Amino acid sequence: MISELVKDKTGQIYLFFDEIQEVHNWEKLINSYLAIGKYDIYITGSNAKLLSGELATYLTGRFVEIKIYPFSFLEILKNKNYNKKELFKEYLKYGGMPHTLRFKETEKIQYLTDLYNSIILKDVVKRNDIRDIDLLDRIIRFIMSNIGHLFSANSIVKYLKKDNVKVSVNTIYNYLSYLEEACFINKVNREDIIGKKILNYSEKFYLTDLGFREAIYGYNQRDIGQSLENIVYIELLRRGYDVTIGKLRNKEVDFISKKGDKKIYIQVSYILAEESTINREFEPLIKIEDNYPKYLISTDEFDMSNNGINHLNIIDFLIGDEI
Repeated sequence: MISELVKDKTGQIYLFFDEIQEVHNWEKLINSYLAIGKYDIYITGSNAKLLSGELATYLTGRFVEIKIYPFSFLEILKNKNYNKKELFKEYLKYGGMPHTLRFKETEKIQYLTDLYNSIILKDVVKRNDIRDIDLLDRIIRFIMSNIGHLFSANSIVKYLKKDNVKVSVNTIYNYLSYLEEACFINKVNREDIIGKKILNYSEKFYLTDLGFREAIYGYNQRDIGQSLENIVYIELLRRGYDVTIGKLRNKEVDFISKKGDKKIYIQVSYILAEESTINREFEPLIKIEDNYPKYLISTDEFDMSNNGINHLNIIDFLIGDEI
């Protein structure tokens, strides 16, 4: 018993509980120690349901939630004194799970695959008593192949139907919510910029760590536009923004990012090599009529800022503090 171990201690006592959601009736334990008043308690969990819903239910007003993400590019840069461009290529491919820094390149994929299998088995399959593992795998691969693309649960149903896999829309929604609760994927809603309301059909999904895509699906560097968008989205979350997808009539803005009274619009592109690409990427931002800051992020090293829109190189964005 903890009380026995600390009975002779004076002053503040710190308690640390890791993966507490695995303990039955954990909330009663925590509440009992909170009631005593002399404990400073830290609990961790890898399930979003614990981190939000369950905490709010059981510990109302008595907790501060701190979300932890995989390493940012800046954190990796501080740990590995490499050339920034070369290190970014590695980050693009293998993501930011801390232990990847310990392994040689040939070992990183095996580590990420093992970690992926552990997360899916423990936090998704076992927690939710999933029996159709093949269906779950197909859904995950669909999400990985469609990062940054708008789709609905019905889109997945139609996609699976081509392979003679019959599944209901409700089942797809359930599986998506399980993956969200496991902190494996993030759903981003669409927002009508003019009407300022959330649209309830078609969302985008991003992975919490891009390294899992390389390990399970591959092609992070080939699908670089999708990969860059995923990186920018997670970085915005890491910096404390609430993020939605912007819809402006028939145009789309990749991200509307809000933090308190601050709001910014962000468009992400691989490279602005042609006039048509420049026009396509700048146009949605130009058409937004309010005066909030607007940014275009790409891999280009030349500043192409114009029409009041700030152009940033992706590496400068990740290591800087302008946004």
